[in-house]
Amino acid sequence: MNVLDENFPDDERLVLLRKGIHVRQIGRDIGIEGMGDDQIIPLLHGLDRPTFFTHDEDFYRRRFCHQGYCLVNLAVDEEHLAEYVLRVLRHPALSSKAKRMGQVIQAQPTGLTVWRIHAKKAVRLDWD
Repeated sequence: MNVLDENFPDDERLVLLRKGIHVRQIGRDIGIEGMGDDQIIPLLHGLDRPTFFTHDEDFYRRRFCHQGYCLVNLAVDEEHLAEYVLRVLRHPALSSKAKRMGQVIQAQPTGLTVWRIHAKKAVRLDWD
């Protein structure tokens, strides 16, 4: 399941839907409108292996690594959010739920920085 943060722009969400990417958005499809950041992690724990996409840098923290979900911080301009969701989902190292679980990822134009469970330091991945 791909979950978008509440503040994900509607036009970018629609791009994903048009590309055939099934997404659910906090405040629209799941959770409640106005959920605080501290309520999102418990929500993710209750879902079946979600990948959570957010523009909020506060979620790019090693301590959030958990085998039951993946967090992706999209460190790009808002008008490119859908493009980078697609890039993450299509990246060979992240192209399935099984490959993504347990990771906290930051996606940037220059590549990906990935924290994995029990890792002592983040790993850099290039866009392929």
